[in-house]
Amino acid sequence: MKHVVDLAWTDNVAFETDMDGHKVVIDAGIDSGGSDLGPRPKKLMLTALAGCTGIDVIMILKKMKVEPEAFNVIVEAEVTDEHPKHYHKMKVIYQFKGKGLPLEKLEKAVKLSEDKYCGVTAVYKKAMNVESEVRVVE
Repeated sequence: MKHVVDLAWTDNVAFETDMDGHKVVIDAGIDSGGSDLGPRPKKLMLTALAGCTGIDVIMILKKMKVEPEAFNVIVEAEVTDEHPKHYHKMKVIYQFKGKGLPLEKLEKAVKLSEDKYCGVTAVYKKAMNVESEVRVVE
């Protein structure tokens, strides 16, 4: 299987692509010479990680017949000071909301995603330190 993204330069430093039928615009901030027409490329890496593992966790929990009231995946990342500036450490926070949620099943779903299913996590773990935390809010 091969994935292809064709990113076309549109104006100044903005780019656009069609991704699975959805228009995605990437741009630099005004302070960096862009027009702020879309998100920054590096932050999309955080979104990719959150989306990949989040989808996994919800699919696994559905099979376990566990449904939280709400679920957020928060990714915090530290950027190097030197060029090329890149992420060198990430923390993924899995925040569940609900009464009586079985912590052991939540943790199992997260572990399965991180260790077996999420391809984004697998790649990032090869490049940097990736930590995680499970939080339950009632």
